[in-house]
Amino acid sequence: MKKKPRFFTTPIYYVNAKPHLGHAYTTIAADVATRFMQMDSRDTYFLTGTDEHGDKIVQAAEKQDTSPKEYVDKISKLFQDLWPVLNISNDQFIRTTNPDHIRVVEQVLSKIHDSGDIYFSSYEGLYCFGCERFYQERELVDGKCPDHGTEPEVIRESNYFFRMSKYQDWLIDHIQTHPDFIRPEQYKKEILSFLKEPLEDLCISRPKTRLTWGITLPFDEDYVTYVWFDALVNYISALGYPDSDLFKKFWPTARHFVAKDIIKPHGIYWPIMLKAAGIDIYDGLNVHGFWNVRGSKMSKSIGNVTDPLEVTREFGVDPFRYFLMREMVFGKDANFTEDVIVTRINSDLANDLGNLFSRVLTMTNRYCKQGFSKENLTPRDPDLSLESPARTAIEAFRQAMANCEFHNGTAAVWTFIGLMNKYIDTREPWALAKDETRRPMLETVLYNLMEGLRVVSCLIYPVMPETSSKMQETLGLEPPDPGFYPLDQIMDWGQIKTGLGFSKPSILFPRIEIKPDKKEKKTAKPFKPALKDEITIEDFSKIDLRTGTVIQAEPVEKSEKLLKLLVDLGAETRQIIAGIAKNYTPETIVGKQVLVVANLKEAKLMGQVSQGMVLAAGSKKELILTGPDKKAPDGCPVK
Repeated sequence: MKKKPRFFTTPIYYVNAKPHLGHAYTTIAADVATRFMQMDSRDTYFLTGTDEHGDKIVQAAEKQDTSPKEYVDKISKLFQDLWPVLNISNDQFIRTTNPDHIRVVEQVLSKIHDSGDIYFSSYEGLYCFGCERFYQERELVDGKCPDHGTEPEVIRESNYFFRMSKYQDWLIDHIQTHPDFIRPEQYKKEILSFLKEPLEDLCISRPKTRLTWGITLPFDEDYVTYVWFDALVNYISALGYPDSDLFKKFWPTARHFVAKDIIKPHGIYWPIMLKAAGIDIYDGLNVHGFWNVRGSKMSKSIGNVTDPLEVTREFGVDPFRYFLMREMVFGKDANFTEDVIVTRINSDLANDLGNLFSRVLTMTNRYCKQGFSKENLTPRDPDLSLESPARTAIEAFRQAMANCEFHNGTAAVWTFIGLMNKYIDTREPWALAKDETRRPMLETVLYNLMEGLRVVSCLIYPVMPETSSKMQETLGLEPPDPGFYPLDQIMDWGQIKTGLGFSKPSILFPRIEIKPDKKEKKTAKPFKPALKDEITIEDFSKIDLRTGTVIQAEPVEKSEKLLKLLVDLGAETRQIIAGIAKNYTPETIVGKQVLVVANLKEAKLMGQVSQGMVLAAGSKKELILTGPDKKAPDGCPVK
């Protein structure tokens, strides 16, 4: 049976300012939901765009000494140019200045007006120009707008009003009888709490004596449409309401993604507008919290508005997308700082996923250069198979993502990644490789790990599509759909090809070096000890010894004794060439903590740059790496 299509939307973003972190999060969340639904074998349509009418646009244009049209063209283009950079897969970008949109707004207004639900009246009220709406006294905080912190102005004028109050009881019933209509639950309760008070009729016009930049009312040329009444209609005008095939296929399957500050227009105005116009009500509203930057809500006045382009330039697109989806619990507020994103990248991406990918491919290339032998693979050995935990991860991922619990969806994948890393440490493929009689077990262990990587590469697709593609290419996979595997096919264990070699692993996520405070930064001068039997304590103190963890290792070409190591020193990552290949394989050394001479002058060995030295004890025949007797922070100085 064919599954229900799904229509995902972001708000159409108001163009009174350039795009910021909050815009990026909402759009990436909708993109992740769209990609997941495609994996779930559903037809999807993904809409975003810009809202371009209203008082604030006129004010912003005046400040830049330009016309409203020139201004909105410029800012709208910033949004349109940003989405491809963030790997957003939207099907359409709508603008409220598009002629097709304007025609649909006029149709909806005429339909509601003809039914008698729009009337003309004089009104005096408290008006916030920042919100472009009237407020009731009970909605203010200490007499001020809750969003802008300014006192509304008292305005008296004649306008057109929409009879929202007529539909209050209907809306309460609809919300209560459709549990998933507004989620998470806390926002459904917020709307129902608001609806306990009598619902005021909505002023849906502005006189042209005050504002001309808007859509003219089809029944009165002296007025333009209230910006929210104009903007919300985009969700059906984009689909070609009322007669297009696109509208018939995807409406009312919409799930709108919005931030919590615009829940009222989407959770009250919009469903009542649809009801009054005789249009089916959308499926649901997904509401997320705010991103706080350096502990405060983003604000121009305190200078903490974060530019997504700058973040992606510094950290990369996939790491940025992963951080946003993993860090925010959907519906709650979250904090964005450079320290937090660096920690996520280094811990989750470089250490957990990147290290696992490198270890498994390195061992597979080393011990199974010609691929796997079907005769050696133990079929579904419960003691060696990773199939059961993989299925558990897939199911947990499916349930979480379907409910927009993106943090839980990614956490389910990372739980499986952690289990695979422990599997390597427990099964010790390097030890199995030393005994030819244990060859079937070795290949079975490595094949299970490769299958596990296949599952991971598929599940990360909605959040990190570029990394997913890179992993699948290395694993020799060819997705049946462009760029992704359907969820049902991911569960089929045993898709890694046998009898074929695999590409060498590349570094998926380089560790991010934390830049120390200039005031605290200390640089040690390279030191060459004198060739004497004894040295003084002052001589020894010139050697900068630090703890570090080997996060990647591979042989140096044309050398029997050298390994190229990537060592994490906490604030930085160093490449070190070490003459330990006869005593250690790359698999056995990755993850070990070692002692490093950090201020040794940079040198070249076999054409490879070495930025330090790891300490080892013993003779040339048998070297033993030295390190702390228990785990210490990487980069910790040895005293």
